[in-house]
Amino acid sequence: MVNALEAMSGVPVLIIGDMVADVYLDGTIARISREAPVLVLEQREERVVAGGAANVANNAATLGGISCAMGICGEDVSGDALLRVLGANGVRTEFIRAEAHPTITKTRIIAGGRATVSQQIVRVDREWHAPLTAETEEALLARIRTLLPQVRGVVLSDYGSGTVTARVRRLVIEETRRRGIPSIVDSRYDILSYAGIGYVKQNDAELAAALGRTLRSEEDIHAAGHELRTRLGADGVLITRGDKGMMIFLADGSATNIPVSDHSEIFDVSGAGDTCVAVMLLALAAGIDPRTAARLSNIASGIAVRKRGTATVAQEELRAAVMAEGGF
Repeated sequence: MVNALEAMSGVPVLIIGDMVADVYLDGTIARISREAPVLVLEQREERVVAGGAANVANNAATLGGISCAMGICGEDVSGDALLRVLGANGVRTEFIRAEAHPTITKTRIIAGGRATVSQQIVRVDREWHAPLTAETEEALLARIRTLLPQVRGVVLSDYGSGTVTARVRRLVIEETRRRGIPSIVDSRYDILSYAGIGYVKQNDAELAAALGRTLRSEEDIHAAGHELRTRLGADGVLITRGDKGMMIFLADGSATNIPVSDHSEIFDVSGAGDTCVAVMLLALAAGIDPRTAARLSNIASGIAVRKRGTATVAQEELRAAVMAEGGF
């Protein structure tokens, strides 16, 4: 397993999808407003971190890969901040900056006091829902065609905001198959449109929603995982199950259960799926077998959920966690 981590270093990968600026506004509770029965916060800090597909790209970089992020962002302050955050970790950014599509921003207001635990009290989202213009989509497709020969694996990170169009899907699926390089998709709402993709990542709730039924038992999970893989013609389907770990379903008909490796306190699940996808794709692109790749992604996700907010996992952290597990 340690050798697998070494193999992942320097592997070039492309992450395409909905790039998100996660903004955290931290404040101290000062008083109740005289204007309305609401808290007044004295702002302590404002920070921007990479979210959505940008978090996948950030994780790929901190885990030792050569990460290229491709998506849409606005010509705005949030877009500038997102580019700086990614650049700080050495991510190559190939963004289409479009005035018609402001940077997707999710602002979390965090409140606390000297004697209270800080917690999120509200989230404000700014998203665009208009389809990409023909010009923007053509620019995106052209850049994908240019970059595909330079990478050894591709992530499609689809949060439902419209970056991964039908033409983008088709191009990536066809070209990665033709070139014999791995691809993986994490799609929150539209997984059944990814027929032909290499690998799929879903959580158990997304799997149930995609197939339109409740998954009440282990047998239900097994049947659903096999069904999704068959319907998409995928090489593998990775299902994350919270405190129950993960399961990976492969084309040979196998289903492997991967239990949680560390039962320490969970602070925040934000972004753990992005970490999972980044590790899985880097490992596959490095030629690592899918079961080992899934076990690595399981360990990395366990590190991510013990951090507050959207977070990345460093290669050194993953190596230490693997060694703690005996190095496999």
